[in-house]
Amino acid sequence: MSKSQKMRATLPVLNLVSGNQADAPASGRRQRRAAETRLRLFRCALQLIAERGFPSVTVEDITEAADVGKGTFFNYFATKDHVLGVMAEIQLGKVRKAASLASQGKQAIHAVLHRLMLRLAEEPGRSPDLARALISSFLASAGVRKIIVGRMLEGHKMIAEVVAAGQKRDEIDPRLNQEKVATQLLQAVMGTILLWSTHGEPALKVWIEDSFQHFWRAIALPGQEKKP
Repeated sequence: MSKSQKMRATLPVLNLVSGNQADAPASGRRQRRAAETRLRLFRCALQLIAERGFPSVTVEDITEAADVGKGTFFNYFATKDHVLGVMAEIQLGKVRKAASLASQGKQAIHAVLHRLMLRLAEEPGRSPDLARALISSFLASAGVRKIIVGRMLEGHKMIAEVVAAGQKRDEIDPRLNQEKVATQLLQAVMGTILLWSTHGEPALKVWIEDSFQHFWRAIALPGQEKKP
């Protein structure tokens, strides 16, 4: 088995379309294949970035690992920088899910924010090497920063809406500024990932759990600090 085949074998499959594939129209199948190819390129890029660092990875490296032509890469990404934009899209999707759960009102805001922090740590938490490579990429590349900042602004706004829902439900201190609390959540996640990446132990989930408990105690309405 070639190196490219081994890398592809480790890639998770994203369930992009539900239902019976045989009944799906041709356009649906094409969209699904396109989405799978884009995700494969992204996963291969992440693995290479973790191994070599973002500056040392070329488009040719990514396409070879994903077993696609170089031209195929540019069907999905304008530049190498835009590959990491997929990471931002994934993270934004998790924030969007949290905002949806908060608006439905079926879960406590404590649970929504707890789940969100854990999920935001999933992708960079795959390995300390990957976390360090991603952080250095964001710092070193103006193109990557521009993409990430745009997505973060969208996510920040939605997190503030979740905080507002928590204030209305008497879970979060109403005296707190929603925008500032949203910023603190992002700082808690990003700072925890950075510190964990320099140690590697214990698991990132343990670090995030500890950070969340401190974060929640700082924002909870008196009497709501202790949650299961």
